[in-house]
Amino acid sequence: MISYEGLENKLAEKGLTRSDLTKKLGISSRTVAKISKGEKLSRIVLEKIADFLGCEPTELYHEERIITTYSDYGHDDRNTMKKIVIFGGGTGISNILSGLKLFPVDVTAIIAVSDDGSSTGVLKEELDIPAVGDLGKVLLSMANVDEDFIRLLGYRFKKSGSLHNHPVRNILLAALIDLKGDLTEASKYMSGLLRVKGTVLPLTEEKVELIGYGEKQVYVGEVAVGQHVKDIDYIAYDHPFRVNAEVIRKIMDADLIIFSPGSLYTSIIPHLIAPDIREALSETEAPLMYISNLVTQPGETDGYTVSDHIKVLNRYLTNRKIDVVLANSGGVDPEIAKIYRNKENKFRVELDKDEVERCGARLITDDMVRIDRGYIVHDELKTAYLVFSSLMK
Repeated sequence: MISYEGLENKLAEKGLTRSDLTKKLGISSRTVAKISKGEKLSRIVLEKIADFLGCEPTELYHEERIITTYSDYGHDDRNTMKKIVIFGGGTGISNILSGLKLFPVDVTAIIAVSDDGSSTGVLKEELDIPAVGDLGKVLLSMANVDEDFIRLLGYRFKKSGSLHNHPVRNILLAALIDLKGDLTEASKYMSGLLRVKGTVLPLTEEKVELIGYGEKQVYVGEVAVGQHVKDIDYIAYDHPFRVNAEVIRKIMDADLIIFSPGSLYTSIIPHLIAPDIREALSETEAPLMYISNLVTQPGETDGYTVSDHIKVLNRYLTNRKIDVVLANSGGVDPEIAKIYRNKENKFRVELDKDEVERCGARLITDDMVRIDRGYIVHDELKTAYLVFSSLMK
């Protein structure tokens, strides 16, 4: 039997009744009747009601057994599932998350909001909001809706004009920031629309810029920093900011923390230069895992081996070190590798096992490469399986 005393209290505080859930939210009378009978409501319905009432779903009910929802692996139980926090931004984290969503784990993705390129940069400046682009990509990668809806949100306007090159998801997120008050609430609402299994959180609600300090010049903005990494001594933000409080709570409650593949200096390091994040990572007991990049990035990590990536992360982590490394041991089709070398100046990241072990990290290797429309990407299913296997040991 489930008690919805919390729901009744929240409704009373706002001068509402259960019938208002049908009138204002479109929840069926049959579902509302379940509340009277003390029957289970789906996680999606609970989140919809909680969003309407401005609270957390867990504030609405009480039961001896946790409410469960159907997933491909049976019934997931978020109180007993292992909790993963993954840091990143862009396509690197999106690919990993598209695999992890298939496994019975509770995933929270933390997304940097310092991007200033393309559509994201335009909206950021014109609307004075945090960068929404990477967060939007991640939401789509974790979505559990039909492909037509995903293609719609990923669609970029092609005709010239004020909407040129803006993807629909960025426009929606920008509008939701106005409607919901901040990017976290916008992300939660979008998560409900997309039936996201897990949580997607921005690092901060503030508009922030990356600053790269070199010996002779200062580089402002993520794009400029990414283009001049070799000339930069250290990276910082343009001003101190408050880290999303929910992010800190998720870190402290995690069973595993992952640094995703992607742009080392502009997607991962932006998290680690936030003092509150470093402090939380130094206090959490969760192991820190790095999923290594498959290829180098021109101007950022030319010539970097797997251990070189780890050493950079360890330097920024200060009080913690990477505990586990997931690295590719498979090969790449010679023709694809040749195209990457000649056209993009990208090379396979060399796996230097001995040096990785000298960094104090446990190494997990496998052939994790998949070719997607000519691009070298992580095999999302195999990578997620390796993460899950490591977590369950």
